[in-house]
Amino acid sequence: MRLLKLILLMLIIGNPNAFAQNEATLKAFEESYAEEAKGEYTKAITVLQKVYSETSYESNLRLAWLHYNAGLFSESCNYYNKCINLMPLAIEPKLGYVYPAAALGEWDKVMTKYQEILKVDPNNSGVNYKTGLIYYGKKDYKTAHRYFEKVVNLYPFDYSGLLYLAWTKYFLGDTQKAKALFLKVLLYAPNDASALEGLGLIQ
Repeated sequence: MRLLKLILLMLIIGNPNAFAQNEATLKAFEESYAEEAKGEYTKAITVLQKVYSETSYESNLRLAWLHYNAGLFSESCNYYNKCINLMPLAIEPKLGYVYPAAALGEWDKVMTKYQEILKVDPNNSGVNYKTGLIYYGKKDYKTAHRYFEKVVNLYPFDYSGLLYLAWTKYFLGDTQKAKALFLKVLLYAPNDASALEGLGLIQ
């Protein structure tokens, strides 16, 4: 403990401005969390902007999240992009970027971010599943199949993965495998309406 106090004292003496700046940043983050908890996102943003540094990954990430919650989606995307530029391999800001981009209906940008994540983390089940959903929504079942199959290979008893893989198989004409998958869904969720509908169409 004495050694830690000595190190802190040396840091303060050596660079008192840096210590004061760090203290102000810590206080601003603490205040921003308090304002966020009250739903006061604009106030939380204002507090952080007083100590904002463009080169701070943490400040940019926090502001991106707060702008998203405040409904300022374009601004949120901008802050997430700053995080991505600061730490290109980080998955965290790419996942965050997806939320405001989706709110803006910019699905091409959402897909781009998902593909960037999968290059770094190809077995990310959440991103594989959501990418599959986008292709499924476009009725591109062949491409969707690839992503759903990966999810089920990673998590063989995952409800959502099994269900969407079953429907994808059905729309691709592979009714035998679709039936087997729908039955697995029923093992997870007996009387599941979607699985029963699928089985009804096959039988």
